[in-house]
Amino acid sequence: MIKNVLRSLLLVAILGAAPVYAADAPVRVQSLRGETPIDKTPDADMYRQIKDAKPLPRDFVQQPPLIPHSIRDYQVTMNFNKCMDCHGWAKTRESGATKVSVTHFKTRDGVELSNISPLRYFCTQCHVPQADAQPLVGNTFRPGVGLQ
Repeated sequence: MIKNVLRSLLLVAILGAAPVYAADAPVRVQSLRGETPIDKTPDADMYRQIKDAKPLPRDFVQQPPLIPHSIRDYQVTMNFNKCMDCHGWAKTRESGATKVSVTHFKTRDGVELSNISPLRYFCTQCHVPQADAQPLVGNTFRPGVGLQ
């Protein structure tokens, strides 16, 4: 009984003090663009994707491959995926693009499907295009063993 009362009093004290600390130290979030509002940022600075390039090296073992070309205006809907025009298994010989991994044809339970799993259909959930831009922040990351 006494433990419960002490716990309640401690909880009230902590919750009651929280707004005081928040008011003392206002948090100001700053964009990587600095003070420039997004509607004033030139499109060229925001979205300068690289043109067609060879596949890019990976930095860690399970890293999804990076997209080495522009995907601006690519349509990916529930009924159509522009990426499959080149990366679908039947199209890669003609296009020269990398085939979609066989892992993309399995459900989360490991059941093999005849088409891409709905969980893997929206490519940019994992695969990202690269921008031709200087890094916005410093990076000291180094690849793991065997990928250098």
